[in-house]
Amino acid sequence: MNFDKPEALAKAVMTTCVNCDQCRELMEDAPCQYFPRLFNLADRAKAGGAPVSARDLADLVDLCNACGQCPCRPVQIDIRRAKDAFVERDGLPTAVRFIENVELVGKACGTFPALTNLILDAPALGRLARRIVGVHPERKMPKFPRDRLARWIFRRGLDRPRPAAGRKVAYFVGCTARYLFPDVAKATVEVLERNGISVYVPEQKCCGMPSFLEGDQPFTSRLADTNLPVLRQCIDDGYDIVSACPTCSFMFKSILTRDAQFSPAFRDRIRALGKALGDDTNAIRDQLVAELNAPTGRSSSAAVSFTQAWVINYNLGLHAESDKGDVGYFSSRDANQRIKVASHVFELGEYLRDLDKDGALNMPATAPVDRLAYFPPCHLREQAMGKPWLELLGRLPEADVAPVGRPLDCCGLGGIMGFKTNFHAASLAMGRGLIDRIAAAAPDRIVTECLACRLQFTQMQAKPVVHPVELLADAYRAEAAPGKANDRSSGLRQRLSP
Repeated sequence: MNFDKPEALAKAVMTTCVNCDQCRELMEDAPCQYFPRLFNLADRAKAGGAPVSARDLADLVDLCNACGQCPCRPVQIDIRRAKDAFVERDGLPTAVRFIENVELVGKACGTFPALTNLILDAPALGRLARRIVGVHPERKMPKFPRDRLARWIFRRGLDRPRPAAGRKVAYFVGCTARYLFPDVAKATVEVLERNGISVYVPEQKCCGMPSFLEGDQPFTSRLADTNLPVLRQCIDDGYDIVSACPTCSFMFKSILTRDAQFSPAFRDRIRALGKALGDDTNAIRDQLVAELNAPTGRSSSAAVSFTQAWVINYNLGLHAESDKGDVGYFSSRDANQRIKVASHVFELGEYLRDLDKDGALNMPATAPVDRLAYFPPCHLREQAMGKPWLELLGRLPEADVAPVGRPLDCCGLGGIMGFKTNFHAASLAMGRGLIDRIAAAAPDRIVTECLACRLQFTQMQAKPVVHPVELLADAYRAEAAPGKANDRSSGLRQRLSP
């Protein structure tokens, strides 16, 4: 088989999955579009129907939105390889190249937000504008904010490092909060500062997930090449990296580091430690943990992937010499830098929960009186750190918050995929089961840390949606407001009303 051809790469994934056949049942209740179509194509060909065509294979890989929930990591990687190969050979439509550049879209639409909102709100003109840029005409768009977050950051001096005696956070904002939901970014800064943490917003680009999904490897790699050195410098300067966007933290902690623990550079470090420490696995692990924790003395949930005993023993073994090693998407980038950055990137809820475990989190004494339904997004689950926001919200006095959704539920937006004309219907179909379960829970508000989920929930139902950090920020404000101590939800209801 000629694996230089995209069709061969996509067909190889299909062969692997059909020979295994586990996901035929595992994904039966999942809102996945990829695996049902894969087995449908394979069954059709086996039954003597039309053979699987090149168009079938190209359309198939386009259905994967990299939610991270399928159990085989090599399959996830190979689907991306096939997608990249199709794009490298066939190119991307101009409209897709525009909307995958979320930073460009945000800047373009946010330069004249009043005009943009006027156009998008006009029934006929709004539908035409969406069609021109490749967005489905029925896709709802949030209001572009009048006060750009960049100006707020500059006015607060957050774009410049400041001396700090205690904890310091370099805040990776993410495009959706930066350009669409700046109140989430402001609430993040407010909550961190309320807990005595100095906040710095370094120069940053998109995390790269939208272009990663579209198979635009050159653009995704350029974004990584810009972000990684900046974040590594922040770490060396004593900052923890925090993002309130689980997709951004997923990108840095999981996607960027896949297979990095099998790279020659990391293997050589383990073997050097083995030589110095007599191949004592526990001693090597302790030293690796100390190195990854430095200089702050702490690390995120990602660090455990690089310090497990089996990883150390594997790299010490002779078979590691003949292994392919680091063959992930970013294998050509400095593995040690990728590992260091991943080990110091925290999702905001994870960071605050760790702060709470250290007894350093100032939990508000008030809570919203609303009935809240919390949805843990796909990219949070892949980071293997539980549901930190559910734990934190549950600690608010008298808070009425309950999780909603099944283990494999997904909102269906898939980054920018749900905005595209040819994926809009599939996107809504993927999210329908979850929306029905939310409706059955009958909450006053939906809570999720994923702003992409927020966009999809707003598209598909009428309940207001809020990021959990906004709840914390409002609780702090309610405490601080004179005469407002007993009105625990006033600020929340005023600012977040439908």
